[in-house]
This record gives sequence, structure tokens and C-alpha cells, in this order.
Amino acid sequence: MGLLTLASVAIDGSKFKAVNNRDKNFTRAKMERRLAQVDESVARYLSQLDTADLQEPSEALAVKTAHLKDKLAKLASEVERLKAIEKEMLASPDQQVSLTDPDSRSMATSGRGSGVVGYNVQVAVDTKHHLIVTHEVTNTGSDRSQLATMASQAKDVLGADHLDAVADRGYYNSPEILACEQADITVTLPKPMTSGAKSDGRFGKQDFVYLPPEDVYRCPAGEKLTYRYTSEEDGKALRRYWTTACSNCPIKARCTTAPQRRIARWEHEHVLEAVQQRLDNNPQAMRMRRETAEHPFGTLKMRMGATHFLMKTLPRVATEMALHVLAYNLTRVMNIVGIQPLMAAMRA
Repeated sequence: MGLLTLASVAIDGSKFKAVNNRDKNFTRAKMERRLAQVDESVARYLSQLDTADLQEPSEALAVKTAHLKDKLAKLASEVERLKAIEKEMLASPDQQVSLTDPDSRSMATSGRGSGVVGYNVQVAVDTKHHLIVTHEVTNTGSDRSQLATMASQAKDVLGADHLDAVADRGYYNSPEILACEQADITVTLPKPMTSGAKSDGRFGKQDFVYLPPEDVYRCPAGEKLTYRYTSEEDGKALRRYWTTACSNCPIKARCTTAPQRRIARWEHEHVLEAVQQRLDNNPQAMRMRRETAEHPFGTLKMRMGATHFLMKTLPRVATEMALHVLAYNLTRVMNIVGIQPLMAAMRA
């Protein structure tokens, strides 16, 4: 129908609740808290029993003592249950277990200290008509490793030779960005500001200018950091740069607490620099991403209501999500071209 002629998408992810109460999901931290709560209860009931032993025997006291012993027996049974769950949890790859929907996972959400037991739904949305080009249901809480997969799927669905994709900082991952570059996918996304030096009030790496012809970095004081050696870290080849002039630098306190300020440069750093340059040249890209990718999620969740997926396990939840996406795209096309043209296109 000519609605997906623009090879440009916005990529985003959102958490959807599973059919699994938070109390029926266990991680190491949750298990430690639950067992500590049981231990506190046991200590409290034992203390009450000790107090009862010091009192004069009576019918009321006998009832209370029997009640306390019953509570302790239930707690002992609860400890056995929790220990069995803990054994299963520690044996799982991510050391997490969900009792109702075994594929669902506890995931952090944007609210401080909040979370949800559910799935992370990824979408690539057409930037012109806000149609969902492709989607995927995952039980990985982070978006960090999703960029190349979603962008490549969108490129294949659109049958495009080249794709423009925009995403938020949660997708920033050097190998993922490189994989997109190698697949002829141009991505635009901001880099998370995680510099410890910057947060401490010192110069960050972005304050050092790389000079390609000389293969050196120029520091804020004007000195040049030269290449020294290459090392490997997390599977990435990193070139190390520094200068011996740091000890006499008048602004060294604003730069580093070490003898020299050292800069690491990834062998494909130019790819990341190109991403930053695109963002600098198009500061409206993030606003466009937000208006494009968050619109479908808002509509989908509104239609689902304040509820959760109805199905359990990843394959069934994926099918349920596919139906939601189909319904969204159909109504979206109706709004764009009208019902009669859509029906005519379907008959054709």
C-alpha cells in the first residue's frame, strides 16, 4: 500500500507484566530477604514461648502456647519450601525463578526502586506512519544487546538496502553499534554519561580531542597524548594514550589523581564518533524517537488495560503479543487510509 517506503525506524523497548505475582518470583536478593524475615519471626515466637514458660500455667496460656508452636511449625515448613526454591533458583542460568510463568523475569522499570515481573517487548516503528515494522518479546531486562537484532530485522522486513535507526541511550553498546555499521544500518543514539571523572568534577574523555592525522589526543592543557600500546578488554582491542607532561601540568588536579591521565581508544572508535556527530547535527532525533516509538506502546497498554499478558511461557506470550501488534497495525492503517481502501487492498 506504499505505507512503508521510508527505510527509517525508531527502536524502543517496554516492560509488560506477566501472569506471575512479584511474590512468586525469586532472585538471590529476594530469597535472602525472605529467609531473614522468617528467621526474625522464628526468633520472635521463641521469645514469646520463653516468656510463657515463666508465667503461671492456665488454660489461656496453654492455648497461646499451642498457637505459637503451630506458628513455628508453619515457619519450619516455609523454610523447607524456600530452600527447595533456592536450590532451583541457584541452578538456573540467571539465578532467578518464577513459579507461575517460568519464562517471566524480574525487571527494573523507569520508576526509582520499582520493578515488574514480566517480559521486555522490543519494537521497531516506522517514523512516518508509526506502524510497527517488527517486534520481539524477550525476557532479558536490559535493552543493551537488542539494537543490532531489531535494526537488522526491520531492514529485512522493509527489504531495504540501507536503514536509518534511532534509539535511546539504553541501547548504547559499542559492539552492537559496530554490527549495525557493518550491516549498512545508520544508527543515532546518545551515549550514557557514566564518566567517574566527570561526576567528580574533573575532565572527562570528551574533553580530549582526537587528532587523526597524528594519532594523538590533545588534552585541555594543550599537551598531546601519544599512542603507547594496545591491550584487550572485554573482547575489544583498546589503544592506550598518555603523556609524560602531566606531573608539571598546572591544571592536573582538575584532570586526574593518578601520575598520568591515560585515554583508551577502541579500534573502531571512529564508528562511535560518527554516531555522536549525527546526534550533534540532528538534536531533534531524540524527540522524534520518543514521539514515534512510545506512541504504539501507549496504545497497546491502553488496550490491554491495567493488566498483564493472559498467556504463560515465552512462545505463547510471543503469540499473544503478535496479535496485539496485528490489531494495532490494522487500526493504524484504517486511521491513515480509511477502512474501504484497506479492505480493497486486502482483497487484492
